[in-house]
Amino acid sequence: MSITTAFVGIAVLFVMLALRVPVALAMIAVSFGGVAAMLGIEPAIGIIANTPFSFVANWTLSAVPMFLLMGFIAYHSGMTTGLFEAAKAVLRRIPGALPISAIFACSGFASVCGSSLATAATMGRIAIPEMVRAGYAPSFAAGAIAAGGTLGALIPPSILMIVYGVFAETSVLRVFLGGIAMGLLTALSYCIVVLITCWLRPDIAPPRPTQGNVLPMGQALVKVWPVLALMAMVFGGLFSGLFTTTEAGAIGAGGAILIAALTRTLTLTVMRDALTETLLTSASLFIIGVGAAMFTRFLGLTGMSSYIASFVSNADFGFLHLMLIVVVIYLILGMFMEPFGAMLITLPVLLPVFRAEGIDLVWFGVLLVKLLEIGMITPPVGMNCFVIRGVAGKYVTTGQIFRGVTPFIAADLVVVALVILFPAIVMFLPALL
Repeated sequence: MSITTAFVGIAVLFVMLALRVPVALAMIAVSFGGVAAMLGIEPAIGIIANTPFSFVANWTLSAVPMFLLMGFIAYHSGMTTGLFEAAKAVLRRIPGALPISAIFACSGFASVCGSSLATAATMGRIAIPEMVRAGYAPSFAAGAIAAGGTLGALIPPSILMIVYGVFAETSVLRVFLGGIAMGLLTALSYCIVVLITCWLRPDIAPPRPTQGNVLPMGQALVKVWPVLALMAMVFGGLFSGLFTTTEAGAIGAGGAILIAALTRTLTLTVMRDALTETLLTSASLFIIGVGAAMFTRFLGLTGMSSYIASFVSNADFGFLHLMLIVVVIYLILGMFMEPFGAMLITLPVLLPVFRAEGIDLVWFGVLLVKLLEIGMITPPVGMNCFVIRGVAGKYVTTGQIFRGVTPFIAADLVVVALVILFPAIVMFLPALL
């Protein structure tokens, strides 16, 4: 009876999602209704009364609004605007210098932001017009920035990784360290795509070095000192063990405010916008998290998690077969759902399976975030592509952006295959702890 209730609940959940019911409300409603059907109305009321506090009171989650505040202050104060200029100055001599510079700038922006959408929007405004003027096809320029935006959630601090660490009950710091390797490997794969395109298709990606308005090396590097200082402050203390992940969020937010004040870019408007976006984003993430916590309890009461873990064990799936199934599931979900919803709906089902199979949850967390970020650039709901359409609509259409991002998706799939075949790529840095 309980397993039947679980399957009915999952089916109802996906029907509600198909009807465009918000993810959080759908999970809360299904969990409440399922528990009420099994145990009665009073236990269901107890779960809906206690879960929000027990979830939000998790100390590790306090890093989420702090890292968000750090990123929004850096964004609204213009702290990150010099990243593209600095990358151009360093890489100006190589073929495909502009898109490669944009990809490295996305990596730098990601280290103080943690949001794919913000990374894509910021770099899209700055880099796409310049690439189009330099002769790059608008579709290729937009595709490079849309793909580069996915680095926002791969390179720490990553909000997705923090929430995953809480749900998987694993070390957020170790997931961060694995994310560094995944982010750098992804950026390298994108640069290889640019170089190959310059070689094979000079009509859409001119191979000549950067020309025109490039700042002198020294002047360009001076413009990025705020970002470098903030990175050194947060990651230096975090990876040296001086403070925890949670404390790093507070240090980062305080450091961003201090640096913005020193550079005289901290205005009342900047603070108001940063605080407003932090509150709105935190609230939306936490309500989804509450729904996922309730859904986890519901599935736990039904015995669904144990049932699926037993089924996988009895089916005797090999590691590669299991990973292939997981990759396909997340690639399909990524086409239709935003990353947090896709992650938190599936974790209650998949985590017991991976624990039973002895799969390292730190490694899987990094792979999971990578798969979710591929969904940010796949049609029909590739959110990064629509953000690029919004900031560079006069240069490119939505269809052109999806075409331009195709070779970068191919590179992403190669990276996923390498990480599955060679887990040490991700686990090398966490193993040093």
